[in-house]
Amino acid sequence: MTVRFANRRLGFYVVVFLLSATVLGLSAHLAKLFLPHYHKDLTIFSLVVTSVTIFAFLLTVQWSSPRIEAGMLFLLGALWLAMGAWSTDVIGHVQCDGLSSSTPEPTSSGSISIRGYCYEMKVIQAFSWMLFVLFCIALIILSALVSQAQNFGRINIWEEPIRELPWFGEAPGYYNSHLQTPMAQYPAGYPAYGYPGGGGTPGHSIIVQPGVNGQPTTVTQVPMQA
Repeated sequence: MTVRFANRRLGFYVVVFLLSATVLGLSAHLAKLFLPHYHKDLTIFSLVVTSVTIFAFLLTVQWSSPRIEAGMLFLLGALWLAMGAWSTDVIGHVQCDGLSSSTPEPTSSGSISIRGYCYEMKVIQAFSWMLFVLFCIALIILSALVSQAQNFGRINIWEEPIRELPWFGEAPGYYNSHLQTPMAQYPAGYPAYGYPGGGGTPGHSIIVQPGVNGQPTTVTQVPMQA
């Protein structure tokens, strides 16, 4: 995993964690107000989705594989899609500022302002759709990076540690590779491709090394006995 991929993955994890924690806090507040008598289905579902998201990210932040990561992104994306659709069904297209602040919304221990309840649901709705979109983008990027790694010859990259993945234009399996010299950038486990004969000088082999991190492809002729 290159530094750029590591930083972007960590940034994605931090954003998702903050958004999920915000929804979890709002859901916990609504649960305190409404459970067990009012809006219990959506409230419980929101608590489960946010808790599962945070727990899953805490488990995979240090170690994961592309296959595990893809499954996690798909599952959580589906959960947040359901969360966004459900919250939209509940609050709809209501304009919260048009509601009276004195109109009560019944709770298990009394009532709250319906405008305040509307604002909280709008935040949950917006963050749910935002998280769904983020998971979709992350899954697309992950698939593209895996495809790039397979083009480098890492056929089993789906099962390998996710740290083996590069960012776009970089070779897999060499963390911090962009800090090395051009010759050291070629990752271990990637032998140069040799083509005996093949149009070069007679008695020589042509060695083709794919460019790494934006470097051009190099072609070298070496004697056959070498």
